[in-house]
Amino acid sequence: MSNSVFDILRRPVVTEKSHYQASKLHQYVFEVAKDATRETVKTAVETAFDVTVLRVNIINLPAKSHRNSRTRRLALRTGGYKKAIVTLAAEDSIPVFEGVE
Repeated sequence: MSNSVFDILRRPVVTEKSHYQASKLHQYVFEVAKDATRETVKTAVETAFDVTVLRVNIINLPAKSHRNSRTRRLALRTGGYKKAIVTLAAEDSIPVFEGVE
């Protein structure tokens, strides 16, 4: 099991949908380690950002294959990863997502 907060939380996922979730629904999206659980993600977010976590949803995203534009073969493959959607209390926010348009 991962020990450090930075081993569990890999990076924030910044998209149009995650920006909407952060501003309207108080939900923040992170890419997390493969072995991360709901409890480890909750403690990692609470210790890293000093916020109150209400709920954690975890999604395993599968690997995807893409076609090569020249040869039209299935050549490129992106790896799958695990994503966590963290719901915070209404008065809390994470400064990483502030000002992202």
